[in-house]
Amino acid sequence: MASTAFTAATDKRVAALIAPGLEEVEALAVVDVLYRAGIGCDMIAVADDRAVVSSHEVTLTCATTLAEADLDDYDLLFLPGGIPGTPNLKATAAITAAVTERVRAGRPVAAICAAPSILAELGLLDGRRATANPAFMHVLEENGAITSEDSVVVDGAILTSRGMATAAELGIEIVRYYLGDDAAEAVAKGIVLQR
Repeated sequence: MASTAFTAATDKRVAALIAPGLEEVEALAVVDVLYRAGIGCDMIAVADDRAVVSSHEVTLTCATTLAEADLDDYDLLFLPGGIPGTPNLKATAAITAAVTERVRAGRPVAAICAAPSILAELGLLDGRRATANPAFMHVLEENGAITSEDSVVVDGAILTSRGMATAAELGIEIVRYYLGDDAAEAVAKGIVLQR
């Protein structure tokens, strides 16, 4: 199938926060789904270099760096997982501060795989429904989250997902969050998402 130029369906914008050691498919599947739906998404390198090496030694080239970006310009912050990507995100004070402020203000944040543990450890999932990679579910439980084994869990403005195999589904739920059921189902059908 031939690629098509990006056509915006909304003025909403997503920041995909790309840390060294991330799980690349978790990031790219969400970015791809958002692109197809017409939701602008910038990959923002957390480190100083726009080229970021994943946990599987795949190099992603980001649009900008965290130092160059203003996270307030984005409607949703997306935290991909992976090891050591997740600890690298957590070690970045600007990210933990932005995520904390955003969740407390009721603004959307999405996290997948190990990354929901960051939200849990910041106290942002206490009493909220969430999911994560099975190896990190205990972190959510220990910090007061109501855990689920669903592929994607949406609790208000917090969207969490389990791992690489559920990344496209997370992207679909972000599309649903901004553009509604019809747009989400159209993209799901277009990518042949089986549910």
